[in-house]
Amino acid sequence: MNGERPGTGAGAQPPVGLRERKKLLTYRAVSDAAIAMFLERGFDKVSVAEVAAAADISKPTLFRYFPTKEDLALHRFADHEDESARVVAAREPGESPLDALHRHFLDGLERRDPVTGLCDHPQVLAFHRMLYGTPSLVARMYAYQGRSEAALAQALGEGLPQRLAAAQVVAVLRVLGLENWRRIAEGGSADATYPTAVRAADRAFDQLRTGLEPPAG
Repeated sequence: MNGERPGTGAGAQPPVGLRERKKLLTYRAVSDAAIAMFLERGFDKVSVAEVAAAADISKPTLFRYFPTKEDLALHRFADHEDESARVVAAREPGESPLDALHRHFLDGLERRDPVTGLCDHPQVLAFHRMLYGTPSLVARMYAYQGRSEAALAQALGEGLPQRLAAAQVVAVLRVLGLENWRRIAEGGSADATYPTAVRAADRAFDQLRTGLEPPAG
């Protein structure tokens, strides 16, 4: 994925200090080395020791950066954990949280952000095939989504209604991304799938606004 994390840009983090930048560069370098090996040989056929050797660090050092082998593959999603929360916090005056999230997702579709599933770059497709084809990675993704849900709930106000709303939003974003990826994995192009993806996103956010009951008429 060209060394880029999916979907960086909108809602970007504020500037960080030199030490933090060096740490982030190390994270990225080690993760990129690991992902290249995983894609070439398969996630289950590459050991943590091999990744550490390729990155020229020790295993204990690697585990200080990445607590699990799965985190090596999923690091590119780490900066998306609080993305929805950041979108809500940075929304325009008078804009509702749901409208801001809807707008942000549509912008991601237009940019072909891999997180939206609407990206047909060969490396992105290979990464997603590895991700969705590896049960331990899918399971680990749920932990990332749980933290995303908690961050969004906090941005919305921390009460039970806000936690319920955050859970629904995160679920909708996950399903939309999976559906877009499925269409492309079946042979569709991102450009050809784009109109369908936009319509699906509009329907999904309309349903979030109206609840489980379909709109009248």
